[in-house]
Amino acid sequence: MSSSEGENFDMDVSGSESEDYAPVKKAPLKKTVFADHDNNAEDSTMDVDSDEEGDDMRASTSQTQNPEKKKKTATETYTKLSQLEHILKRPDSYIGSVETITQTMWTYDAETQRMVHREVKYVPGFFKIVDEILVNAADNKVNDPTMDTMKVTINVEESTISVYNNGRGIPIEIHEREKIYVPELIFGHLLSSSNYDDDENKLTGGRNGYGAKLANIYSHEFTVETADKNTQQKYKQTWTDNMSKCGKPKITKGLKNEEFTRITFKPDLKRFGMARIDEDTASLLRKRVYDMAGITKDVKVYLNDERLKIKTFKQYVEMYINSAQAEAAENSGGAAQPKPMIIHEQAGPRWEIAFAVSDGTFQQVSFANSIATTKGGTHVSYIADQIAKNLVAAISKKNKAAAVKPAQIKNHMWIFINALIVNPTFDSQTKETLTLPSSKFGSKPVLSEDFMKKVIKSSIVDNVLNWAKYKADQQIKRTDGTKRERRVHANNAGTKHAKDCTLILTEGDSAKALAVAGLGVVGRDNFGVFPLRGKLLNVREAKHDQIMKNEEIQNIKKIMGLQHNKDYSNTSSLRYGKLMIMTDQDHDGSHIKGLLINFLDHFYPSLLKLPDFLVEFVTPIVRVTKGKQKRNFFTLPEYEQWLEETPDAKKWVSKYFKGLGTSTDADARDYFSHMEKHMIPFAPTQDGDRELIELAFSKKKADDRKEWLRQFKQGTYLDHRLEEIPYSEFINKELILFSMADNIRSIPSVADGLKPGQRKVIWACFKRKLKSEIKVAQLVGYISEHAAYHHGEASLAATIVNLAQDFVGSNNLNLLLPSGQYGTRDTGGKDHAAPRYIFTQPMPLARVICNPSDDNLLNAQKDDNSLIEPEFYMPIVPLVLINGAVGIGTGWSTTIPCYNPADIVANIRRLMNGEELVPMLPWWRGFKGEIKASAKHKYDVFGVVKKLNDTTVEITELPIHKWTQNYKTELEQMIAGDKEKEKEGVIKDYKEHHDNLNVHFIVTMSAKDLEKAEAQGLLEFFKLTSKINTSNMICFDFEGKIKKYDSPEEILEDFYPVRLAYYQKRKDYLANEIQTAFEKLTNQARFVQMIINKELVVSNRKKADIVADLRRHKFRAFAKAASAKASGETEPTEEAEEAEDDDDGSDADFDYLLGMAIWSLTKEKIARLNAQATEKESELLALLKKSPKDLWNTDLDLFLQEWEKSCVAFEEKAGKDAKGRVKRKQAVLRTRKSIGARKGSDDDDEFKPIKAAALKRKPAEPKKAAMGKDEDIAPKKEDAPPKRSVAQKKAVKDEDSDDDLEDAYARVAAVKAKVAPVRKARQKAESDEDDDGEPKAGPLKRTAPAKGPIELSSDEEGVAPSKPKAAAVNRMLDMDEDDDDDDDEFEERAPVKAKAAPAKKAKAGPSKKRAASESESEVEVVARPPTKRRAAASKAVVVESDSESDVPKTKGKGKAKRKSLEEDYEAEPAKKKQARPKYVEID
Repeated sequence: MSSSEGENFDMDVSGSESEDYAPVKKAPLKKTVFADHDNNAEDSTMDVDSDEEGDDMRASTSQTQNPEKKKKTATETYTKLSQLEHILKRPDSYIGSVETITQTMWTYDAETQRMVHREVKYVPGFFKIVDEILVNAADNKVNDPTMDTMKVTINVEESTISVYNNGRGIPIEIHEREKIYVPELIFGHLLSSSNYDDDENKLTGGRNGYGAKLANIYSHEFTVETADKNTQQKYKQTWTDNMSKCGKPKITKGLKNEEFTRITFKPDLKRFGMARIDEDTASLLRKRVYDMAGITKDVKVYLNDERLKIKTFKQYVEMYINSAQAEAAENSGGAAQPKPMIIHEQAGPRWEIAFAVSDGTFQQVSFANSIATTKGGTHVSYIADQIAKNLVAAISKKNKAAAVKPAQIKNHMWIFINALIVNPTFDSQTKETLTLPSSKFGSKPVLSEDFMKKVIKSSIVDNVLNWAKYKADQQIKRTDGTKRERRVHANNAGTKHAKDCTLILTEGDSAKALAVAGLGVVGRDNFGVFPLRGKLLNVREAKHDQIMKNEEIQNIKKIMGLQHNKDYSNTSSLRYGKLMIMTDQDHDGSHIKGLLINFLDHFYPSLLKLPDFLVEFVTPIVRVTKGKQKRNFFTLPEYEQWLEETPDAKKWVSKYFKGLGTSTDADARDYFSHMEKHMIPFAPTQDGDRELIELAFSKKKADDRKEWLRQFKQGTYLDHRLEEIPYSEFINKELILFSMADNIRSIPSVADGLKPGQRKVIWACFKRKLKSEIKVAQLVGYISEHAAYHHGEASLAATIVNLAQDFVGSNNLNLLLPSGQYGTRDTGGKDHAAPRYIFTQPMPLARVICNPSDDNLLNAQKDDNSLIEPEFYMPIVPLVLINGAVGIGTGWSTTIPCYNPADIVANIRRLMNGEELVPMLPWWRGFKGEIKASAKHKYDVFGVVKKLNDTTVEITELPIHKWTQNYKTELEQMIAGDKEKEKEGVIKDYKEHHDNLNVHFIVTMSAKDLEKAEAQGLLEFFKLTSKINTSNMICFDFEGKIKKYDSPEEILEDFYPVRLAYYQKRKDYLANEIQTAFEKLTNQARFVQMIINKELVVSNRKKADIVADLRRHKFRAFAKAASAKASGETEPTEEAEEAEDDDDGSDADFDYLLGMAIWSLTKEKIARLNAQATEKESELLALLKKSPKDLWNTDLDLFLQEWEKSCVAFEEKAGKDAKGRVKRKQAVLRTRKSIGARKGSDDDDEFKPIKAAALKRKPAEPKKAAMGKDEDIAPKKEDAPPKRSVAQKKAVKDEDSDDDLEDAYARVAAVKAKVAPVRKARQKAESDEDDDGEPKAGPLKRTAPAKGPIELSSDEEGVAPSKPKAAAVNRMLDMDEDDDDDDDEFEERAPVKAKAAPAKKAKAGPSKKRAASESESEVEVVARPPTKRRAAASKAVVVESDSESDVPKTKGKGKAKRKSLEEDYEAEPAKKKQARPKYVEID
């Protein structure tokens, strides 16, 4: 046993593990003290009995303070005590304090028979000596697993305690070395123990060799009884006078196989300052006995000969939880308290852990080797830290308030631990705190994932979030200003007229505005308004502090003047005599009404007994108008009845009111003007009403509430024409609609596996007959318009995205095409693009599964008098099994995994053949892992991991719904390790090679760690396992009722007969349609034949007479208007309107005959009609031969074909090679500059990049220096204009002179310079220049390099320009003025600058003339007259021509034309002249 800090005597008894025992060398002294049985204390230096004669234990201390005493000698000052004397002299070193203390502790109250947390007065030393005996008895269970009984007797009157166990007895034999019996050695000699071997792992409570001897020393009488089955002897021995006197052992013969040990002792109460064992101490001892019953497995525990009912640790924990619940109920005045959930787990053979939610302070009840560690210790911290660490992640996702730390989470925990720890150490001899480091526990308790999921689902998350919000509110309030009142007071509220006042509670501020508008009619003296923010708190399940902090409830109490726990017989003491609730006419409005009724019923039930106290404000749900006439309807059935009974109902205009916001201020004034129509009081509560309210809002009634919802029938509604509304009617007919609506939105139908939002999407796509892609954002608008979607656009867009997702773990069969980024398995689909960027359309399989032939058989629904989606589709296979479902509603949730369509089809065909179904395993398309059944409704899912070498593993698949990014985070944690526990990471690094479809990690780790991973199992080590549970497969059945299915086969068996019946319906419908078409064709053929045969005359007769003849000849009438109405047309057809004006309204039924075209009276038409009729007859006969099963099998064959195509396309997306591995091309970045540079490029397009346009450069200054003689220019005389003598006088300049070139070109290029096409052409020519000012070759238009005086551009390689071609172009300069078309073409071609070439390359070969003239190209010509002839200017012309013949010829008027061009150019601004391209002259 461990001892507390001892004083520095000649022995050390501290509890440290590393410390040795000094008194070992003084063993002979111990023997001397207890050697003689007759006089055990003869060698003692202290008379034990003398201390009991009124001497104070602290006498020596008082003597030292007495100044009259003689100074002590050294011998008197320093004394030596024996061990026995030291224990009695300094008890706090061994058993703790012997003074009475007061402490709040858990005790067992015998009167109430429950655990009680209260203040108790007790002596720790006394409690400790008893506890030592109890722990010894429990330790015997560890030493002897066959032990099954423990009996404890506490005799308060005689102050005796007895502890018995039937485990292995003490050996009854003489100790070879000590020469005494072993029982005497154990219980009568100090420092004797079996726990001194530190190399042995002990799981017992004893350690230091004191233990039971301390109980002996502090007892008047101490008796040991034991039986040894080996010697078949019994042993009994008694010690008295604080172990100073040892009686002789009494040894008798025992029974065969009898083993037990019983310790009976009478404590020396005076040494503890006790006169008797008081009730506080007895309750603590009783509590310790109950401890033993809870923590010692498979042992029957008796207290005072009565067996305790506690058999397991969980039952023991429930004692505390029940006690806390009862105490809370008492403190709340008897209000019912929800029982906290207990989460229990056996974490290995040595650890048993339980968790509950505390009341805001950390609580723990823990045991280490049967020792009650009332102050906790390292074992409690180890478990609490694990839970807190897991909760931090879960809470941080939901928390938007103050930051939460693990220590704050622990404040909401109640931890229970029962642990067996190897060689435990404690802070003191009282052993209240375990100090052993967790690394030396000998076992590592790891809480399971299932345990943590249950903890997260408990109320601790909400409690912590509420605390965080409260802390945030406290911080925000520091910056608060004055409070703004939200209510509108009634002037008479709180006065003697208060009973006539009504408080109107509205659903938000918009409803408040409507109420205030209505107050303009009735005034504000007797009406007040208070807007509710959101929904009221469900006070039935809320804690006291939640209610106190709820602003809405506190405001209602203050405004109304409500007093807690008051029984109201009238409303005279209230500030308002009536309470009116004003909400929307939707399901949420009904819920708000229910929550207010729940609040009043829970705290002020007497108010609900008062007539007309609670009033409901109702608005019309439909209003019809016709001119100035107006009529309101408060229920849809009432409106539908009016439609049937009113002949001219179509002439009335209907308007639907979805909420209070639809009504105008004028409507509000009308409502309050006729308030008697709109204010409906609730009837006083009757028998059974309170039970119904509790059923709807109490968590305790969850199972009853499920049954209540199960009984719901379609068409249930509350008739608002009632004079007053009974609470039972409200709960069963209105509030139930809210719960059902929540479930309908969240739980799919077994018929088509779709929820209403998904069904609206599919219906809208079918209705629009989408054959091409449509943007998701546009589809959202279409659905909202046509399918009456009443929720947010964001949720609808999310529904569309979910229907189109096809990555592994999403849909097996996506009904919509994912055109764009619809999310990947990287983040579970959360990485999809915004709806405005992505497109979709129905998949081909969608119309295979939902056959159009079934559309007319479906039950179409109506909303706002418009047809919307059907109640459910009837697919050919159960989609709910193919794509699965997940949803959480009210009272129910559902989880259905995906299954293989091929397996489903095979089982359907087994049902057709009357064979037994084959059980189906969950299956996801593209999943490469493995799914195995582990138990009923439970499956294990495994990823794929493979060892590549001694240090590398490859992960190529993750468990279903474990997304890549999340797993990457787990790998990062495995690299980082646990810094708090100073553990290094188990993997070194990882590389990623995955894409959006495949997972591929290459993980590197040390060889040693990889060996450990293999020993554990690579799948478990890398957390590549998960579980699937199929015990919660909930769907709406075909009757609209919620049903739980036990297996996928049960869903299939439910689906099969209904689907087969629909095939019979389809057959009947198609047969009728074909029959109708056949009869139409035969009647038309007979009709035409009779006219041809002149058996029937049509011309020049009244229609009524013709119809009469048709009836006489037994032609069948086909009602055209009826068919239109049946197809959903709301507007009457033209024929129907005409029919209404006729006397006989059925004349239009023969329009299919009378409306035939005149060319129908031909032989060809008759033959065609007969052929069509024969074809229809054959089609009908073929259909009639088929059974419903044949039709179904045909559909299933087509489905399997399309499914195979879809799977092939899906596999192709994965891009795998022949070996099943994903292709990996480790490439580097390439830009457009690399196009054409790589050999063997696999580019399949002809894309060629272009270069950016060069910046415009400022024209160079003209050069004035004369050039050489060889480059002189001789202008052509006949080409010079007659009046332009200035041009003729120009000096001969260098060839590169810019001014000369510009002037020479002016006569040609400035034609109509102010016209826009010319400017555009020039800009284009300039943009084609490269940085050197040279023409740039483009992909389509190329200009040959200037190699001579004549230059023509050509698209054809090897074609050189010819000199005659240049001459032909030169003749264009003399064109006739009147040739406007040619002029325009000439003017719109912008010249391209050419680079001057040496004169020696001027001539081109004549052989290339024809090739150049026939090329379809843009021709660029730079011409210069011979040097010996003076020319007015050099000319550059660009002509786009198909052939040489297209080049215009001159007509002898070139001079006049040239003059006009020159004059136009002179009028041009100078800037435009400079901006024009420069050209060179060539010969």
